[in-house]
Amino acid sequence: MHDMFPNAERAGGNPGRGAGWLARIGAAMQRHRRAILAIQWIVVFFYLLLLIVPALMPLPPEDAHIYNNLRLFAQFLFWGIWWPFVMVSMMLFGRVWCGVFCPEGALTEFASHHGLGRPIPRWMRWSGWPFTAFVCTTVYGQLVSVYEYPQAALLVLGGSSVAAVAVGFVYGRGKRVWCRYLCPANSVFALLAKIAPVHFRVDEKIWVQGTERPPRVNCAPLIDIRHMKSASACHACGRCSDYRGAVQLAGRTPAHDILNTRNKDVRTEEALTLIFGVLGIATAAFQWSSSPWFVQMKTALAGWLIEHDALLLLQDNAPWWLLTHYPAANDLFTWLDGVCILLYLLGGGAVLGLAILACVWLAARLANNPALSWQRLSLALVPLAGMGIFLGLSMLTLAHLKAERISLEWVPAARVSLLVLGSGFSAWLGWKLLAGNPSMRRLRAFAAYMLPIALGDLIWAATFFV
Repeated sequence: MHDMFPNAERAGGNPGRGAGWLARIGAAMQRHRRAILAIQWIVVFFYLLLLIVPALMPLPPEDAHIYNNLRLFAQFLFWGIWWPFVMVSMMLFGRVWCGVFCPEGALTEFASHHGLGRPIPRWMRWSGWPFTAFVCTTVYGQLVSVYEYPQAALLVLGGSSVAAVAVGFVYGRGKRVWCRYLCPANSVFALLAKIAPVHFRVDEKIWVQGTERPPRVNCAPLIDIRHMKSASACHACGRCSDYRGAVQLAGRTPAHDILNTRNKDVRTEEALTLIFGVLGIATAAFQWSSSPWFVQMKTALAGWLIEHDALLLLQDNAPWWLLTHYPAANDLFTWLDGVCILLYLLGGGAVLGLAILACVWLAARLANNPALSWQRLSLALVPLAGMGIFLGLSMLTLAHLKAERISLEWVPAARVSLLVLGSGFSAWLGWKLLAGNPSMRRLRAFAAYMLPIALGDLIWAATFFV
């Protein structure tokens, strides 16, 4: 797919008649900013409604359905529709969700417009916060069963929203400081947006040549628009569309961002988030409850505790906000459950991440190309990671549909197809990045690079079919 707009020569306004349809969509987003704001506040209203009200409702009766019980409907909407398809939207349209729909983004920016406007402290700019927040949120969500109970969802999602408003109120002026530096999903969204086939392209030459000086664009996520090369950080809100005639929505190949990234443009934290966060801990979080290894570990530890008359960890008296505790639903985690979940997610995620890291590092070492660091090569695994996180989240979607007695005979074939698509794209990206080496060296490096892809496919195949 080639870029879909010619170079514009105006300083701002609508793109010319020769501009592509994507450029015209971007210009419409810029012109109709009020409509986007209205959409954001409508989303905020329904987000808060579906987050708060179900948490105040009793457990649904056994014959309840998603179409006649608000609690089940909200659960299905949040975890069966919202999260999996937000991930898909990142891979297809970039971070349009962030710029047009995200309720936390709208709330934190609104608070920032009316807040204290203090400068962003240095500690908050640490690039490791999104990864840390992602790991903590993922692990904590599993401990309190965030997917199953609206009280846990209110605690996790509502807590994140309150923090977003607080950060927006204190720091910045009309900015999304929370989204840029602290949002738990920011690092994952940034990775998935790399393979989106649309982005806001910036032509720096036209930017420099422009004679008019239009008012500066308020870029809420704090991006240096002129030098923006990647779609990772851009929220695709459309505010800067056609600014100085140099910024327009355009098409590109899904491989463009990853293949054209240089070593110096890839932060180590970004690569580690992909390897240890998305491919490691997130994968473990999706499949621990059905893992025979988890059951074996828990059984062995329980047996050891009973033999040594150490029964404290076998009690189920933890508060619901620390471990799942819903007696009415006969769903109670013991302290041992919590320990085992932590060990499986953090330990298993670390082991899986180390295995992937070792293979990617070995592949880059075998390639022996100064222009290809292991950090840059690791980005080729983004399609596999994106497909994995969608498949994991869609397990919740399918569980709800199964409860509604909807036929799911098509699911195995769809899962295989998506795994093949993600794995094949990652394999192709790795092969392209390893180009320029002698054939035998390239083959050896590619063989090492393919090991994480095979491992990922094996894990998901075992989860779904074994």
